[in-house]
Formats: sequence, structure tokens, C-alpha cells
Amino acid sequence: MTGPELKQLRADLSEVLGQTLTAADMAKLCALPEKGGADTIRRWEVSGPTLAATKVLRVLAMASERYPILEKFDIFDRHDVREDERPAKRAAFRAQMRDEVLRRLG
Repeated sequence: MTGPELKQLRADLSEVLGQTLTAADMAKLCALPEKGGADTIRRWEVSGPTLAATKVLRVLAMASERYPILEKFDIFDRHDVREDERPAKRAAFRAQMRDEVLRRLG
């Protein structure tokens, strides 16, 4: 993930949650320390986050329709899920991811 991609992710998550996420909020999502975490996010929005933070953010990004559901989470395209049920199941999964983001924000 590049710095501009992280910045865009913050905007996309803000949109889907209906609230503006600050750099401090993004720091919480990445489990960064409260002191200095927001500064780290601002630096990462230029240079890109660490690999560990990128992994967490890619999972949380699934809360937004703008990001794909990662393959290891995609249980919707299996043969045992009826095609007409897939959109609703995907929507429920994204809602669950939004709830997770909100839970992490406290």
C-alpha cells in the first residue's frame, strides 16, 4: 500500500462510516500508540505504511464497496451458496466489517 492509497482509504472509510476519520482514528485502527500514532499515520500517508499495518488495513478496507473482498474471506462464490443469495451475503459481510471498524475506534 502506498501513501496516497492509505490517504484514499481513510477517505473511503470516512464515507462508508458517515464520519470523518482523523489521523488519530487511523492510528487506532492500526493499533499504534496514542502518543505519536497520528504523526505516524501522516508520515505513512506520504511514504506508505509498514507491511504489518498494510495487512490490517486491507482487511478493514473491505468495509467499503470500493475494495474487493479478499480471497481468503470470499465465502460467497462457493458452490454451496446460491447465486441469488450472494449479494445479500456480501452486503452483510461488509456491514460486519463496518461494525468492526467502529468497534476498533471505540
